[in-house]
Amino acid sequence: MQPLMERITGALATVRNPRTGADVMAADMVRDIATTVDGKVRLTLLLAADDDATLVRDVRQAIEALAGVSDVRVDVRDPAQTEPTPARRAPTSAPPAMNQPQAPATGGMGRALPVMDAAPKAPPKVPEPVAYPQLGRIIAVSSGKGGVGKSTVAVNLAVALAKMGKRVGIMDADIYGPNLPLMLGVDAAPSVVDEKIIPLEAYGIKVMSIGFLIEKEQPAIWRGPIVMKILTQFLKDVAWGQLDYFLVDMPPGTGDAQLSLVQATQVHGAVIVTTPQQVSVGDALRGVKMFERTAVPVLGIVENMSYFENPETGKPIAVFGTGGGARLAAETNLPLIGQVPLDPRIQEGGDTGRPIVDAEPTSRAAKELEAIAQRVVERLVGIYGA
Repeated sequence: MQPLMERITGALATVRNPRTGADVMAADMVRDIATTVDGKVRLTLLLAADDDATLVRDVRQAIEALAGVSDVRVDVRDPAQTEPTPARRAPTSAPPAMNQPQAPATGGMGRALPVMDAAPKAPPKVPEPVAYPQLGRIIAVSSGKGGVGKSTVAVNLAVALAKMGKRVGIMDADIYGPNLPLMLGVDAAPSVVDEKIIPLEAYGIKVMSIGFLIEKEQPAIWRGPIVMKILTQFLKDVAWGQLDYFLVDMPPGTGDAQLSLVQATQVHGAVIVTTPQQVSVGDALRGVKMFERTAVPVLGIVENMSYFENPETGKPIAVFGTGGGARLAAETNLPLIGQVPLDPRIQEGGDTGRPIVDAEPTSRAAKELEAIAQRVVERLVGIYGA
């Protein structure tokens, strides 16, 4: 049998980049292949903004099919951030200018320090937003910070809308920390039919996540152009079918993913999730302002973990304080469309892939989430009509 390294390179030579037609080895897209004696493989894949994100899956599957391979890890890098800066040398007939760095005095080609007076590159052209009428109303579920239960709210809103008889899709735009596979209990590589990615399905909704394409423990070290490419591909290259509502679970904050989404397509509304604490409310306020500046209507504020219901008396206990969501709503002149109680069953459902709206439909939390879904629909109808 051939050595493992030879078999890996041979397998990778069969994986072709649809954009260029060349295999990933010939195109020098694969770097730093490493193996262990027990069959673990790790490599770096250089994925440009114009490349198909499913190449990550194809590379991993090509290696996993080899005998003796026990584990495969694919690290993704942007080639623009990988190549070294070429050395710049001063003319030999004159000393270098004071504002020009010298190449290392090692005889060979060295890596120069950045040249501060070099002309800056032209900023990348921002594409015009594309309409995707088949997706229906596109709703971004966002938060100013992590840990407020944004993904939990997004998942349960999607399930609640499906229970109302709506055709629903949900996309995981949290490229750096995808949670939908775990929270919806689906985790498989999606198939491709007629050059379209087939989304997975759970609880009557269609689901797409970068988590289906990369290893669970693999860090996504991607810059803005790659994020834009992935989100755009999920919008146009996934066979969503005809939907009524398309929810997008955004990463926390106001960074690349948020800007990429509003540049890629028309977002019909945003739902801002916060908790009662002032630190969460302050961050959520920045999220509201970001959507307002990008002309995305904010449909309302959801205060998650509002209170814990005393199991003996039924009285609410303000574990994280009170009034944060109401203060944010008043400050931004937006409606507070729901206050979801702190319920251990919500956390359990998120960890086991059973959203509380489906698993415990009679619970106070499930009823509140269903009411929020109804208010979201009403807000959209009020803005855009039926």
